[in-house]
Amino acid sequence: MSVLMTLILVVQMLSALAMIGLVLVQHGKGADMGAAFGSGGSGSLFGATGGANFLSRTTAVLAAVFFACTLLLAYLGNVRPQSSGSVLEGAAVTAPVPAVDASPAAQIPGNAPAAASSSAPQTAPAAPAK
Repeated sequence: MSVLMTLILVVQMLSALAMIGLVLVQHGKGADMGAAFGSGGSGSLFGATGGANFLSRTTAVLAAVFFACTLLLAYLGNVRPQSSGSVLEGAAVTAPVPAVDASPAAQIPGNAPAAASSSAPQTAPAAPAK
């Protein structure tokens, strides 16, 4: 998965750089007007109008590649694993914990719950020393 994302990221970056270069090489719509009157536009690499179709189509293809790579990276970056459960799901089942008495009397120190007091022997509290 990591190799695929790296490959898509490299393709996206190369298409972005090539698209930037092609946009910078292209002439605007107003530049064609000057080429029609012989202003040096005809001495370009592709001729007076021959490069316009090639450069614009190449830019459109690179934009489509960039867009597809962006969508793939967004999809692959957001994919979640199928079993997204807890680590504790595979743990062994243990015996249930007995319920704790939540009454205010059970919270007083030295006051044992009724179940524990019936099984433990009762002892008299020590008399204070005088």
